[in-house]
Amino acid sequence: MEFSHAPVMPDECISNLDIKEDGIYVDGTIGGGGHSSLICSRLSEKGTLIGIDRDMDALDASRKRLSEFKCTKHFVQSNYSGIKRVLEELGISGIDGALLDLGVSSFQLDNPERGFSYMNDAPLDMRMDQNSGFTAGDVVNTYSEKELAKIIRDYGEERWATRIAAFVVRARKEKNIETTGELVQIIKNAIPASARRDGPHPAKRTFQAIRIEVNDELGQLKRAVTDFIDVLAPGGRLAIITFHSLEDRIVKEAFNKRANPCTCPPELPVCVCGKVADVKKITKKPVTPGDEETETNPRSRSAKLRVLEKKG
Repeated sequence: MEFSHAPVMPDECISNLDIKEDGIYVDGTIGGGGHSSLICSRLSEKGTLIGIDRDMDALDASRKRLSEFKCTKHFVQSNYSGIKRVLEELGISGIDGALLDLGVSSFQLDNPERGFSYMNDAPLDMRMDQNSGFTAGDVVNTYSEKELAKIIRDYGEERWATRIAAFVVRARKEKNIETTGELVQIIKNAIPASARRDGPHPAKRTFQAIRIEVNDELGQLKRAVTDFIDVLAPGGRLAIITFHSLEDRIVKEAFNKRANPCTCPPELPVCVCGKVADVKKITKKPVTPGDEETETNPRSRSAKLRVLEKKG
């Protein structure tokens, strides 16, 4: 398959990163290089792009796509949560900006072999890093009914989580659940027909939950936000695009905590804790795609962009 990537909110991302032509920028989820190509187009030969992804296919595709640009480029197979280690290994102490696009790439979703999609029958995989040994099949076939219900409810925000978990456990007693098609049918059997008539595909929330669990997406995000802020140089900006409420809540709370670090009780007339903010929020409210973009790229509909800047 061709690794294509339509960057979400490209103009909004680039304008908010406020790119310096000789700066150092990180694309922590480089994917097919859509956002990175826009960053590189604004960098001179003295500028640097660091592209990070867990997926080697993504790195190969972005390396090819960005070959025409003259800036220095580094491509690193890693989770973006390892940003401090990545920069240390490159001998870089601070960066002028970073972008995290937390959406699953179209290549991963549309490639049946990867097992992300409930629209294709494929092995239960869902690994973003194919060197990892832990798959969606492990979650579905080894987690207890209680554990399954919790992740489907918490990560998928699925109202039928308890019932779906019970149906999964019942089905796997007969044989291991091996494919996405088998799992989709179990989910459809678990959700009452009346609840399946409206709204998104009945398996959408459960698949999201399992994908998040397999890749530790929320845990990685919590650790990463603070580390990315730490490595920003004065005036550097961090832009993060989220695609569901769980991610957005983590980013929002992390940004708020860093921009308002005071721990004094609200009834005190003045701050006595001495904690001073080292960042300021550039976006007071999240930026969302316009109507034209959502029409041409439906997967952008739920996207939210938040940006902050490191103070000098």
